[in-house]
Parts: sequence; structure tokens; C-alpha cells
Amino acid sequence: MYLQQDIQEAKLLITVKTYPLPSSKYGELVCTAGLLDGEKWMCIYPIPLSFLTNQRTFPKYSWIKLDLVRNTSDFRPESYRPRRNLDEVITLLERLGTANSWAARKHYVLQEVFSSINDLIHLAKSDDKKSLATLKPLEITGFKIEKTEWEWKQKWLAQAQQGHLFEMDDPDRRRDLVRKLPYKYYYEFLIEGDNRPRKMKIEDWEIGALFWRCLKRASYDEKQANSMVRNKYFVEFREKKDLHFFVGTTKRFHNVSPNPFLIIGVFYPPITSQALFI
Repeated sequence: MYLQQDIQEAKLLITVKTYPLPSSKYGELVCTAGLLDGEKWMCIYPIPLSFLTNQRTFPKYSWIKLDLVRNTSDFRPESYRPRRNLDEVITLLERLGTANSWAARKHYVLQEVFSSINDLIHLAKSDDKKSLATLKPLEITGFKIEKTEWEWKQKWLAQAQQGHLFEMDDPDRRRDLVRKLPYKYYYEFLIEGDNRPRKMKIEDWEIGALFWRCLKRASYDEKQANSMVRNKYFVEFREKKDLHFFVGTTKRFHNVSPNPFLIIGVFYPPITSQALFI
């Protein structure tokens, strides 16, 4: 067994927040991932949307405390849910800072780093069913942007509205559906064992939030906004950061896709002289 079924007062270091998708049950499909006691990966679902959007209250690399139970509807061993679902009380503890080139964050995040995607896929397809990991690319070769629709599909919108029905009588929980991200972002990169770059989609909440901020700063010029996103994720991260990927699978594609992993977060401490020789 990966972890026990019931974990009271679990202490979790939050490293990942993915961009929400509509859900008939919860309004938005929100996934948060982190390290239990700073050691073992866990994916927590559902988490209130405010946990994602309120960076002042729940910033990434914060320690939180909550009661968790195994998500028995998901075969992936890292999947857990709050004991009381959306009503679970989440206690914010301290946040790890960026001093000494992110030393405190590196201590936990870089305990187990995969250099081969093929090794990771093998573990995902084995009895381990591994679905979360830290991955180190050898070289970032490209950053692709693909335009998509501005609005959610009607089917998804209906699902989300259905999920909001239980909130209509509670003004404290009533809210609008999160905006759909009108672009898809991908990294192209080389990794150990590859002879050509591979392309992997970025599902991080952070890149979506960056697009909306850039769009506002660019006076709603989409081309200029995406140029700003590219500059950060491709130019700045490639030249100045010791870039790692947090990767994860989806329940739907874990068993059927040749490579079921997506980039669900990026870890970007500054490049140090030590990192240059790793």
C-alpha cells in the first residue's frame, strides 16, 4: 500500500495547482498536488476554487493541514480527497521561501527526480500505477502556443452549472465559473533516452493566471500577451532557471495513452554554479 487509507491532520506541502475544468459534481474540476510530510506525492481532489485563486491565502509551497481519506473511485495510489470534501477545514501553516536559491523548497521537491520519461511511463503502467513525479529535462527546445475557444463547451458549461446548484442558496459559496483559457501551451524538450524533442502540454494554474495578467497589461492584445508569456516560460526559464517539471497523469488516459503524463507545474529556482554541473 502506497499510504494508509485514512490520514488525520495530514501535513502537505503544496507544489501544484492545475487550471480548473468544469465538473458536474463540483462546478470545476480542481486538482491540487503536493508532498505528504514533504516526502510522498499526493493528489487532492476536490479542493475549493478559492484555494487556487487566492494566492495571498494559499500560496504554492505552503504547508497545509487537513484530514484526508483515500479516493476509492480512483485507481491511482496518490489520489486522496478531503474527508469532508468541499467543507473540509484547511489550516494554513508556514510557507517555504526562496532564500539561498530556493534551498528550502529544493530540499523537499528534489528528493526524487526522474531523468527518463520512459522509466516514469514504465512505473505508471506497472502495478505501481505511479501518477506524479518530478522530471528534469535535458534541454528545452521549444515553446508552442495553440489557440482554442474562448468559451467552455456547452456540455461542460451545463455540467458546471449543475455542480453549482447546491451553492445557489448559500451566498458565501456563490460564484461565477472560472474563465476558460483560450490558449494551450506546450513545452518541447529533450530528455534522457530521446533522440528527438517531445511535446508535452502545460496544465499549470500559474501559466493560465499569467496569461490573464499579461492580457490586461497588454491592453487586451492577445498576441502581445502571449509574447510576454513566451518570454517568461521559454526565454527567462530556459536561460536563467534550473527548470524541472512536475508531471502527472489523468485518470482517463493513465492506462490507455502511450505517454499519459502532462506538465502540471514547473519548478524554476535560479541556476547556480552547482546546478550547471548536474
